[in-house]
Amino acid sequence: MSRRGQPALLALSLLTRLPVRVATPVDERDQGRSVAWYPAVGLLIGLLSWALAALLAGAPPWPAAALLLLVWVALTGALHLDGLADSADAWLGGYGDRARTLAIMKDPYCGPAGAVAIVLVLLVKVTALAALLAGGGTLALLVAPVLARAGCAGLFLALPYVREQGLGSGQARHIARSAVGLSMLAAALLALLLGQGAALLVTVAVFVGGAALMRRRLGGFTGDTAGALVEGVEAAVLLAAALTL
Repeated sequence: MSRRGQPALLALSLLTRLPVRVATPVDERDQGRSVAWYPAVGLLIGLLSWALAALLAGAPPWPAAALLLLVWVALTGALHLDGLADSADAWLGGYGDRARTLAIMKDPYCGPAGAVAIVLVLLVKVTALAALLAGGGTLALLVAPVLARAGCAGLFLALPYVREQGLGSGQARHIARSAVGLSMLAAALLALLLGQGAALLVTVAVFVGGAALMRRRLGGFTGDTAGALVEGVEAAVLLAAALTL
């Protein structure tokens, strides 16, 4: 198998549950290059979500929103929700201590803070989706996944990755910084071209706030906190779009 498309396939296999075949063994340099493809994977998720919303036009908004959210979560395998839950448990149970926070993140069990975080984010999303479906604001469904994964890619430029053997360690060691920057710029331009400038501003605000929290508590980021950022950006973009219909 040609390895030319390997970075894109690696990004797709990590961020979605779509069936793709990745050449093995995996080269860490390809892992580093894959980060630049994160916004493109977000675009694919957004296009599928937007297309489904178009098919559901005319359906009652709440059942349609629930179905849309179900498909959205299934596409990602709840990967980012898992990171959100681990981060919430660690932030609450870490008591401000870096080592304790990192240790709790590695615990496979979901505590009360994690459960509450998942419920709240899904509640925000399904409520916003229902409003957007009813009000014709479905372009937000397209840009939210793109901007969220652009923010995730941006963490590799803004902060150090703090786990030596973590899921993102290979990406961090071989990050293609210029390619990531260009992919983030493309995501921002897409949002502007689609008239979603407010979504871009919300994304920047969540990214800056999230990165500052990660730097203060951990001195960097982990795969879990990256997942939490993705969920935070998506929820914030959808909610802001619903509130400004």
